[in-house]
This record gives sequence, C-alpha cells and structure tokens, in this order.
Amino acid sequence: MRKTQSTKTERPLGKIELIAIALGGMIGGGIFSILGVSVEIIGTYTPIAIFLGGLLAGCAAYAYSKLAAYYEDEGATYSFFKKTFPQQKFAIASIGWLIVFGYISTLALYAFTFSSYFSTLLPQNTFFSKEIIAFIIIFIFGSINIISVNGMGKVEDLMVYIKIAILIVISTLFLKQSNLGLQPFYKNFTHSLSPIITVAAITFVAYEGFQLTIHAYEEAESPKKNIPSAIYWSIGITTFIYVILAMGALSIIPKEILIRDKEFALAAGATEILGNTGHGLIILGALLATSSAINGTLFGASRLIAVIAEDGVFPYFLSKRVHGHIPKNAIIFMGAVSYLFVLTGGLQVIIEFGSITFIIVSLLMAYSNFYIRKKTKSHPLIAMISILLLTIAAGLIIFHKFKTNYQELIYIVIVYVALIGFAKFYSTKTNLKFNT
Repeated sequence: MRKTQSTKTERPLGKIELIAIALGGMIGGGIFSILGVSVEIIGTYTPIAIFLGGLLAGCAAYAYSKLAAYYEDEGATYSFFKKTFPQQKFAIASIGWLIVFGYISTLALYAFTFSSYFSTLLPQNTFFSKEIIAFIIIFIFGSINIISVNGMGKVEDLMVYIKIAILIVISTLFLKQSNLGLQPFYKNFTHSLSPIITVAAITFVAYEGFQLTIHAYEEAESPKKNIPSAIYWSIGITTFIYVILAMGALSIIPKEILIRDKEFALAAGATEILGNTGHGLIILGALLATSSAINGTLFGASRLIAVIAEDGVFPYFLSKRVHGHIPKNAIIFMGAVSYLFVLTGGLQVIIEFGSITFIIVSLLMAYSNFYIRKKTKSHPLIAMISILLLTIAAGLIIFHKFKTNYQELIYIVIVYVALIGFAKFYSTKTNLKFNT
C-alpha cells in the first residue's frame, strides 16, 4: 500500500475543490439529455427514477469510498481491482482499457454537447462549425489542466457553483410557474416498477464522475477524510438538483416537447414559459455544465491513464508527468482521441458504451470491496446489497439496449472485443510487471 507525505504546498485541492471536481464530472451533458429519454419511457415518474439512480450511485460510492480509504491510491477503479486481485493480469489490463475509453467517450459527449449549444448563439453562415468549437473547448481545458493544478481547481469551483445556482434558479422558476405542484409524482401511482427501475439504471451514467475525486488523491488535502466525504456530498447535491429540475420541467413543459427535443428540451421549454431570459439561462447552464465536465474528466481520467501506463498496460510515454503531478501526455492523448470520436459524428453508440462500462466497473468495485470487506471495514450487508442492486441495474440496461436497438449493442460488443484484444496483448508482454 502506497503511503504519501502531505504538505500544504504539495496538496492544493481542499474539500471544496474535490466536491467541485465530482460535481463537474456528474452534472455535465447527461442531465440535458436524460430527461427526454426518461420521460419517453415512464412519463411523469421520471423524478422517482432519477432519485433511485442517485441511490444506485450511492451503492457504488460506498465501495469506492471504502477502497479509496484503504488503498490510498489515485488509480481508483484500475488500482483497486489490481491490488485486490494482483494475479489476474488479463482482467486487470482489460479493466484499464475499458474504463479509460469509457472516460474518453464521455469527454467526447461533453465536447459535442457544448458545441451543439454554443452553435445556437452563432449566425448560420459562420466559420465556426460544431467540430471546430469542440476542438477549441477541448484545447482550452486541456491547456488549463497542463499549466496548473491549482488553476484547474479554481476554474472548476467557479464553473460548478455558478451552474448549480443557475439550475436551481431555473427549477424554482419552473415550479413557481406551475399549477400542478407535486401531484403528478405521487397521486394515483399505477405505473409498473420494472420500467422505472430500468430508467433508474439508465440514469446511472448521469451520476458518473464522482470517482474522479479519487484520481486527485496525490493532490488532495487530508485525502483519507476528504475524498469519501466529497464523494457523498457530490452525489447528494447532484441527486437533489436532478430531482427538482425534473419536477420543475415536468410541471411546466409539455411531455411532447421533452420527448421531441431531447437534450434541447429544457431550452425550448424555458423559451416558451420564461421567455428569452429563461432560454439564456438554460444555454448558460448547459455551457457551464459541459465545460466543467470536460475540465473535471480531463483532470481525473488523465491521472488514471498515467497510473495504468506506469504498469505497462498502456504505452509508457503516457505515464510522463510535469511539475510533479501533471500527466501532460495523458491529457493530450485524451483530448486527441475524444476529438476523433467527435469527428466521427456517431456518438450515440459510444455514449451507450460508456454507460454500460461504468455500471459494470462499479459492480466490479462493489465485488472487490465485499471480497476484502474485513480489511476495508465494510458492513457485509451493505456491501452485498450494493452488489445485488448494481447487478440488477447492469442486466436491465443491457436488456433495454437489446430490446430497443440490438444493432448498437452488437457494435458495443465489437468495441469491447477490440479493447480486450489490446488488453490481452499488453497483459502477455514479458516485461509487464504491475506495481502493487
């Protein structure tokens, strides 16, 4: 187990910055697209499913928090599994490749969503296409992450807390304008539980990002205390914002608009109900949400790539760091590959790949925590319940994808096979030696 020395100058990220990194990763492009998809399946019961999605994220967070406090390692998912099952080289390498490309797919989603919203502010015949805008935003936050950890943390603080304030204001305005109140969410509950639980599983991807704080372990103040606390606080805040935003939107925006416009539904609804001011708030909220998600994902996932590369599971040049902690090459690699995904234009299947990946690796973390529950001082019942709920969620989301678009599921399987092929190659290298 790695022990680290902590000083004020070496650890620039406090609890507020850690919460901001997690919130930046979670409240990104997901909330702006998840409403339409959820409403299409279960209608006005969407807030219930979103709340259950938060509880599901809490199950994953329990395992991550326990493992983080025990192992004290910034590698998070990859390092926790590696140290729990050190002899399983192929499985370790596979998890490394899968989780990294899961992060890359979400980074591409955030850049694509940012460019889509930003382009609505520009005239039609403009030089700045969505692809150019996506490149610029990735380049900007990649540069910020390379230049300064402290600067990244302060920028993340500013963006995250402004966007949270904007989303709360929008939700409050929606509820204030509504005459329906909370009635649709509790009266005459007749909907089957199965689709509600399925949507809860689908919304799990909107909570992805809380584990990014673990990748900041080397730069966090009192990490053994502050990282678990930041994880739980961020999930609680995110769940609250998602639920009240869904309640407000459903109380005032016709379901047809939410379903038709998908990620633009909030902007369209705000324009009709709140006028240009509401539309502007939604656009600003979307730009801040996706920007902070890009920033937080680049920060956390680049450190994961560096840890994996140090083991020889990725090309070694990706492990190089500057200024002590900053993995410059990994940041550049993430930005470049995610931009390639943006250029392909077929992001939907990559997004689905990301959602399935994160719920599966969370299940693996829950199992790892249960396996060493005595060492992590975890409650066996809570650890077992986490495994059960995450297993059900994984099964439901895969079944839903098979039922609604099995062609995309086949494509996802092909992507998995390719990444596992790379993992197999690196895991059988004669010089591969895991650092445990």
